[in-house]
Amino acid sequence: MEIVYADNHIIVVNKAPGEIVQGDKTGDEPLSETVKAWIKKEYNKPGNVFLGVVHRLDRPVGGLVVFARTSKALTRLNEMFRDGRVHKRYWALSRTAPAVPEGELHQWLTSVEARNKSFVHDTQRPGAKEARLRYKVLGRSDSFNLLEVQLLTGRKHQIRCQLAAAGCPIRGDLKYGDRRSNPDGSISLLAHEIEFVHPVSGKTIHLFAPLPADAPWRSFDELHNQMTSKENEEGRS
Repeated sequence: MEIVYADNHIIVVNKAPGEIVQGDKTGDEPLSETVKAWIKKEYNKPGNVFLGVVHRLDRPVGGLVVFARTSKALTRLNEMFRDGRVHKRYWALSRTAPAVPEGELHQWLTSVEARNKSFVHDTQRPGAKEARLRYKVLGRSDSFNLLEVQLLTGRKHQIRCQLAAAGCPIRGDLKYGDRRSNPDGSISLLAHEIEFVHPVSGKTIHLFAPLPADAPWRSFDELHNQMTSKENEEGRS
């Protein structure tokens, strides 16, 4: 487990693909329990450890996950996520580029729980929820396009199915149309960046996830380093 940020009220973890954030029917140990065990050991906590789950990532997705260590932080973070005051950006790898290098996707989604899958519709229909996101092509390697995505709504599998509907399924995402799985079962979608005002101290928290170690991601090391270096310089000024 990789801790990206921790203080008395919040903890931010770099989730590995394949981990679940909260317990589910699989019975696998969730990341929340791993974090609790780390807190208990790190801070020599007696008794039960409080940890609030604020948001989740799909199991095959990696990147930044925020947990609350106090009830005060949990209440405030829940409000911030609900009000859109937590700004997240995702990076995705796709074999094909969108027709327009930068834009907004605005559609409606329906979710079929029995298939654990969402479906895109161009017009509103009963039971469908509005889905909006912004995307931008940041770069291109020999084989893949790097897309930055900002969610404007939060729907199940939203990035995955909207990019697929735009002709750009995410690398490794067989469920939504990519032609080949990734060796580790992940999909190449990373919760790469998060920015929010600390729920207690009021200071700005701006964090980046490290890039995964596999070669397609490492093609964009230089771009990632430029972004994080710029943020570090601004933070010192």
